[in-house]
Amino acid sequence: MSHDEQSNQKQKMTFGLIVGNRDFFPDHLAKSGREEMLRALEQAGIGVVALGPEEGKYGAVETYEEAKRCAALFRKNADRIDGVIVSLPNFGDERAIADTLRLARLGVPVLVQATPDQPSKMTIAFRRDSFCGKMSACNNLWQYGIPYSLTASHTVAPDSAEFRNDLEWFAAVCRIVNGLRNLRIGSIGARPAAFNTVRYSEKILEASGISVETVDLSEILGRIARLGDAEACVQGKLQEIRKYVPTSGVPEAALMKMAKLGAVIDDWMKSRDVTVSAVQCWTALEEYFGVVPCTIMSMMSNNLIPSACEVDVCGTISMHALRLASETPSALLDWNNNYGDNPDKAVCFHCSNLPKHFFQDVRMDFQEIIAGTVGKDNTFGTCVGRVKAGAMSFARFSTDDRAGVVRGYVGEGAFTNDSLNTFGGAGVVEIPRMQKLLYYICENGFEHHVAANFATVAGAAYEAATRYLGWATYWHGRDGAGC
Repeated sequence: MSHDEQSNQKQKMTFGLIVGNRDFFPDHLAKSGREEMLRALEQAGIGVVALGPEEGKYGAVETYEEAKRCAALFRKNADRIDGVIVSLPNFGDERAIADTLRLARLGVPVLVQATPDQPSKMTIAFRRDSFCGKMSACNNLWQYGIPYSLTASHTVAPDSAEFRNDLEWFAAVCRIVNGLRNLRIGSIGARPAAFNTVRYSEKILEASGISVETVDLSEILGRIARLGDAEACVQGKLQEIRKYVPTSGVPEAALMKMAKLGAVIDDWMKSRDVTVSAVQCWTALEEYFGVVPCTIMSMMSNNLIPSACEVDVCGTISMHALRLASETPSALLDWNNNYGDNPDKAVCFHCSNLPKHFFQDVRMDFQEIIAGTVGKDNTFGTCVGRVKAGAMSFARFSTDDRAGVVRGYVGEGAFTNDSLNTFGGAGVVEIPRMQKLLYYICENGFEHHVAANFATVAGAAYEAATRYLGWATYWHGRDGAGC
């Protein structure tokens, strides 16, 4: 998928807007503040659901009656509201804000914004006191048990570049939270017997609203056996494969098997309303079918439908969280090798099903590791190449079956241009204080798999996981409070 094609898949966001007002502060600030915020959201390409001037004084929320009207409007539009902005152009009425959110019962993320005062306009006619009112609003939200997020600065103007960044960050938080709630994951095949590391609890995930739909690999192979080479779905998938990655030197029979595998997985996922997948990638498929599923999985991930190998269901969740935040493809990698004696660098590798988006160059080849046991001719279908340089966010979420919770870690670094002579899909990563991260991973028993994305979205992933999903998460490299 090209960058332009991925851009076309950007999700249109819609936010509910609550404009605060308080009767003993200048009303005209609520009027102008609402108009400023509406312009800022429109310029950011965000849809808005808000009271009109005829439904509340200047379209703000101050009284309980206005709170009820705003909540009813939000409930009516609940299916399209991704999050809520609470805007304080003056002190605002904290009870009305909290009552609106309680009555609306949306369960979506909330961002609290306060507009700054200007030193030259501190008379009774223009003083906002939003600086103080934000604390009162947050105090009431805390009392009501309503989770909320904060702008990077305590006060920020709606028309500022800083608030535009706040909106982008908050939109990413909303996409993660709403995208993981009610997620359905396709688990295709059994966990490889040698990989205890990818064990997890379906019941703990279910408590977070994440369901797992399983299918036995024999059923997938059985469906493949019923497909003829000339069927439209097979030929269509074959053309997709040829267009996706260079296939020179790959036997036609192997390409046909991949096409049938892809067609069957597509059909099964559609029939079960499954969003993402985790696949049994070895060694049954190679021994009894004769290809690796890497290219098919790479294509799904590149099309923003994350697919993790080795039936790493929690790895898929981690990939999906980053993909939702950035709206670009994610990959699942191994923390695989040290890089010389540099303590802040490592080699990230898979053998590989990385999305094409990750590579500076890529071709289809055979899987060198498994070929040693099942033969080269049975292992065509890997995507081989060097990972390109660029900003990197990483994440890993897992079920802690002893504590009965979901936990994880997130952070940021970069893929580098350092030289590397190896096979599969691989790249060198540089992460500040990486030894501390590796110590944390081992000390807390996390897997060797990690999701990665070419974006800077660790903060959004952390906010979504901790504040709204209730997942205990470590943010590696965090240098203080705030987003």
